[in-house]
Amino acid sequence: MSGHRQDIVDEVRGWLGTPYVHQASVKGVGTDCLGLLRGVWRALLGYEPETVPSYSMDWSEPQGEERMWAAARRHLIEKNPSSAKAGDVLLFRMRDGRVAKHVGIVSETAPALRFIHAYSGYGVVENTLSDPWRRRVVACFEFPLEDV
Repeated sequence: MSGHRQDIVDEVRGWLGTPYVHQASVKGVGTDCLGLLRGVWRALLGYEPETVPSYSMDWSEPQGEERMWAAARRHLIEKNPSSAKAGDVLLFRMRDGRVAKHVGIVSETAPALRFIHAYSGYGVVENTLSDPWRRRVVACFEFPLEDV
């Protein structure tokens, strides 16, 4: 694994066990899935790419807007989900017909693809990308780092 990819995985693993707290982004204190991505971004790049407005648990579902997907496209490099590597960001649609509003970061690709995410009721956890999770993936992105 290249240096930058290992840095991403090391950083996101450092968040394991952080409690789930809606709209938070503080390692060891509390985070949601977007906060986890924001925290890893800050650790790697030293800043946040844009101010995140307050958001509700239903995110942008009432409007049907793919806000998280659009933001990911503004700041990350989109790639085919089938080519996901450690350190990549996965975007999930949690229910058919709803907006994509959950993210996780790939932590391993072998022997099975695993990802780390902040999950309501569990906090920051690492899971295998099982078939139910795999079916929910709608996009994959790379961090804008060199040599990834």
